[in-house]
Amino acid sequence: MIIVMQSAFWYSMASVLVVSAISLMGIITLSLSDRLLRKLIFVMVSIAAGALLGDAFLHLIPQAVSGESGRMIPLLVVAGIYTFFILEKVLCWRHKHGEHEESLETISSHDHHEKPMGVIVLVADGIHNLLDGVIIGISFLAGTEVGIATTVAVILHEIPQEFGDFGVLLHSGWNKWKAIMFNFLTALLAVVGTILVFIIGRSVEILIPPVLAFAAGGFIYIAASDLLPSLGNQEKFKTIFVELLFLIIGTGLMALLALVE
Repeated sequence: MIIVMQSAFWYSMASVLVVSAISLMGIITLSLSDRLLRKLIFVMVSIAAGALLGDAFLHLIPQAVSGESGRMIPLLVVAGIYTFFILEKVLCWRHKHGEHEESLETISSHDHHEKPMGVIVLVADGIHNLLDGVIIGISFLAGTEVGIATTVAVILHEIPQEFGDFGVLLHSGWNKWKAIMFNFLTALLAVVGTILVFIIGRSVEILIPPVLAFAAGGFIYIAASDLLPSLGNQEKFKTIFVELLFLIIGTGLMALLALVE
């Protein structure tokens, strides 16, 4: 039994490290010029908005409802929306307070223009990554084949989302290296989730449905209150068409993954 547990632990750790490494895909943008990257950001933001909504409505909420606490799920989704609304207001207040006291401390021109949305995306994605780690750990306890299948599903699921998250961080005023580093650090919460499974045991599984619903609320809030409005100020038909196309692609990828899973 101990040997089986050790094997499951190391398989789980290897899997979550592979999943976490996907967050480094932003490195491919380092070779791009800032001018080209600015043109690509709205595409990444469009994919992010579609992927977040697709993830919330096609993955997180259905998985949460399948648990025993199904009746509480709608309230927890709303709680997630309200919590991220409050978080954004607090961050906006701190941002404005920092502007007011700019003469008292040194603030770089880049950081000065960073939007709170970057932090909010990292918080929501961090919760999601933590749950991915828990799910992968539990899956490997059920069996190696189950664990591998779950890991593949998580990887396919993470690629469009991490790509979109990176675009949102850039859109929020973060530089490329900072966005890559913090995206990766947030992804490492999957490792924490897996370790929790092997410390606490399968009893942690009971927390998955409510936390999934809460995270779904956060994703809905981010997409609906920040990302979609930021795409709505375009007037050129070609730009609007491209944004809509990548919104559909982002949601469509999540729909396809839901069918595969």
